[in-house]
Amino acid sequence: MTQGVPSAPATVTTRVPARLDRLPWSRWHWMIVIGLGTVWILDGLEVTIVGTMAARLSEEGSGLAISSAQVTGVAAALYVTGACTGALLFGWLTDRYGRKKLFLVTLVVYLGATALTALSYSSWWFFLFRFLTGMGIGGEYAAINSAVDELIPGKYRGRVDLIINGSFWLGALGGSLLSVVLLDTDVLPKDVGWRVSFGLGVVLGFGVLLVRRHVPESPRWMFLHGRAEEADRIVGAVEREVVRETGRPLPEPAGEITVRRQYGVGFGEIARTLVRTYPRRAVLGLALFVGQAFLYNAVTFGFGAILAAFYDVPSGSTGYFFAVIALGNFLGPLLLGPLFDTWGRRPMIAGTYLLSAGLLFATAWLFGRGLLTAATLTACWCVVLFFASAGASSAYLTVSEVFPMETRAMAIAFFYAVGTAAGGISGPLVFAGLTESGAVADTVLAFCLGAGVMAVGGVTAAFLAVPAEGRSLEDIATPLSVHEAPSRPGTTRPEAPLRG
Repeated sequence: MTQGVPSAPATVTTRVPARLDRLPWSRWHWMIVIGLGTVWILDGLEVTIVGTMAARLSEEGSGLAISSAQVTGVAAALYVTGACTGALLFGWLTDRYGRKKLFLVTLVVYLGATALTALSYSSWWFFLFRFLTGMGIGGEYAAINSAVDELIPGKYRGRVDLIINGSFWLGALGGSLLSVVLLDTDVLPKDVGWRVSFGLGVVLGFGVLLVRRHVPESPRWMFLHGRAEEADRIVGAVEREVVRETGRPLPEPAGEITVRRQYGVGFGEIARTLVRTYPRRAVLGLALFVGQAFLYNAVTFGFGAILAAFYDVPSGSTGYFFAVIALGNFLGPLLLGPLFDTWGRRPMIAGTYLLSAGLLFATAWLFGRGLLTAATLTACWCVVLFFASAGASSAYLTVSEVFPMETRAMAIAFFYAVGTAAGGISGPLVFAGLTESGAVADTVLAFCLGAGVMAVGGVTAAFLAVPAEGRSLEDIATPLSVHEAPSRPGTTRPEAPLRG
């Protein structure tokens, strides 16, 4: 008997996962995508605007006593540190207290910190709230990816996850174009434009919060934490809504699962799960996250400096070039995402990693021989990132679906923190000295380093990627608290104390 719940049975048998996975696509699923997925657009908007406005913030009359180096150095490092901290903290809380509580809390943290950033009057204030904004965004990655994957049917999970994670680049596209307007002092005074940009992020985020209030808790999380009857009611309501929308009855669920009730997993068990139970999957997750982080820093770190140093592109015009790259980044997951569900995870993950690495090696060779202009270099980067963005998004999909349900958010948080630290801390330290030296050979080396690490991720995926396409999450990684393995159609099972 569970302490604190004297009348509750020790085990729960449920068909909730099978019921969710057999649902056809519906308006309810669109509500999930809009309510949970659009925050990545805000992240892209936020990161891009801060990067493009570094010079403006450092100008006299901006209303903030801060240097450009402090914006791109100290503030960026604090944002990354906050993201890593938030991912780990809120990831643990998400697994313990539920997806909905935390995807509301993390968005509120993001909104509050962004609003207070807009009111910055000194450098320390700006630094503090960049750190807290990063915490909110890092927490979002853990809470949202776990919720989305547990609510979306298995046959759509790959493409939905990729498009949601790739939508970061819609925000980056908007931020790069918005910065062109907000940097124009004929439109807004220099001490107002950057504040308005942060304010717009708050307005958009508040709209997301209004939609998100209607997104339910993950029924998968609920039945595991002693709330099987509530999980059954949520899924039943969704089923009735889908039947009304389609006018067709739903097929019978394909199976059921029996789990022991549990109320949280400690860090020790999480570590044992990653290192002992699934060591190959842990290696895969690390390779994918570190690979995409280094490639993105090899290409995008010092982006404006490369264009200015080698092609004399004015700093005020770099936003247009970045907009082209951002568009390529978004189109990759959008167009290639369905193939992750049809062709399969292993060929698509390995293929996107290896192809983007090979294309970046080719770009480095062309750049080194002086065969590229600002426009053709941007075009090369756009093609590289078309494939790399789909691969990078698949890294989040992979670590979300290949570990047990009890550790899902924490697994996402761990690999996100490692990848973000590699790309956002060590990456810039390595690439800054190379791209800022002004030597062609050093920039070529930066490109090759990013491509090489990405290639390692691709080779790792070719051997270790899990064929998760179309499968239930419980099939891919058996829950730690499972009492009996998930049943298959046609099998018989003993009667359980409670059905969900």
